[in-house]
Amino acid sequence: MSRPGDAEFWQDYASVLAPYQAGTVTDAELTAWHERRLAAVLDHVTARSPFYRRHFEGIDVSTITPETLSRLPFTTKADLRREMFDVLSGTPADAAIYYETTGTTGVSTPCPRSARDIKASNAAVEESWRRLFREHFGDRKPVVGLMGPSELYAFGDVFSDVTANLGACHVKIWPESPRVGFRKALRLIKELNVEVIVCAPALCLSLAKAALHFGLSLDELNIKMFLVLGEICTPEFRANVGSLWKQATVYPTLYGSQEALCIATGAKTGQLHLSQLNYIAELVDPDTGELRGATGEGELVLTMLVDGIKPLIRYRTADLVRIDPAPDGSALPGPVVEVIGRAADRIALGERLLQPAELESTVLEGVRGCLGYQVVIDRAPTGADIVTVRLDLLPEISGDPVAVRAGIAERLRDRAGVHADVAVEAELDPITNTGAFVSWKAARILDLRTEPDAAVLAARKVRLQYSITT
Repeated sequence: MSRPGDAEFWQDYASVLAPYQAGTVTDAELTAWHERRLAAVLDHVTARSPFYRRHFEGIDVSTITPETLSRLPFTTKADLRREMFDVLSGTPADAAIYYETTGTTGVSTPCPRSARDIKASNAAVEESWRRLFREHFGDRKPVVGLMGPSELYAFGDVFSDVTANLGACHVKIWPESPRVGFRKALRLIKELNVEVIVCAPALCLSLAKAALHFGLSLDELNIKMFLVLGEICTPEFRANVGSLWKQATVYPTLYGSQEALCIATGAKTGQLHLSQLNYIAELVDPDTGELRGATGEGELVLTMLVDGIKPLIRYRTADLVRIDPAPDGSALPGPVVEVIGRAADRIALGERLLQPAELESTVLEGVRGCLGYQVVIDRAPTGADIVTVRLDLLPEISGDPVAVRAGIAERLRDRAGVHADVAVEAELDPITNTGAFVSWKAARILDLRTEPDAAVLAARKVRLQYSITT
């Protein structure tokens, strides 16, 4: 629903959006935008959010600027779970649509979005897709298959709106839906000539396995592009997907969350770019919270600049990222964001504390024809860590499995100092197909050194609905 001041907001937003997307906005203009939007959001939350009114008690928010933002306390996921509707700057009735987090590892928290939130957030996605579609299809519009949840979740609405605004047809064919399933999804991909699939990275592999299971050659399906989101997607993973789907290019299309909306969007280079009109980004040490600045590596902290229904101030995302300035001539505006994985997904292995992306890159470097993988970690009687990597391989693509196994074992020994066995198996635990529904770590790592945590238990609870061949 609209609210007073919407017309003025959109006029101001449009005055910056066009030059920003064209790459002509100056540093001074961007700084001025951040200053006035931060002031507007701080006024908004202290007037309308019971949580932020208490959270910032004793602080004169009128003195806060982007340069002095660190004077404000963090907002954490624990705050959102404890405060629930008190975090909102208004009531759910003030929103255009209501969403919640999935609640797989804790209580679901409310994530309503106002018209301002939706339009400003989707603008970055729409520009990203416009450029990618032009690059691959020219003036022709492809049919887009949306493979993700919709109920109480923004996936379906965001990409439906974006596809409609671009004048393309979309079809909602999430295989995990009881009304769809893999057989029907594959039939529709073939009959409708779906050329673009939007999904989590793990689904690129699951879809290939399902096609082979149902007797389809991957060459029969005309998929040209996978737009992936929701979990880490390393260059090694993308190269492996390309070895299966030879006509398709894999692009990270969106990094975001229910709470923080569309944080970064993908370019033809395979890089994600921060939606800089909508956020001020900081990096902090994930263990101490010490500020590391705006570039480099650390836990991402976001301040949202749209005064919608749930703007978050200095929100600790619990995600590890690397942020670098955009190089000259970038395919999209905004700093480059590389998603490394959740801070909680770091893995102590041998002599190293590995980031999720590091471990995936180590396993999949040079590997082709892989339909799935799982890393099993146990402890030898000597106390040393031992690793077994389980792979589901297509031998006609992967090549000599002995060489594949030797390469993975050597890389794990070199990078973590651990002994590794590699097993090629036709069927992996379906938990590996859950992807980011719970967490990358719960899907990909079986750690026998410790008791399963809440994320692992949640993934085990739903894994059978992600089965492909049964």
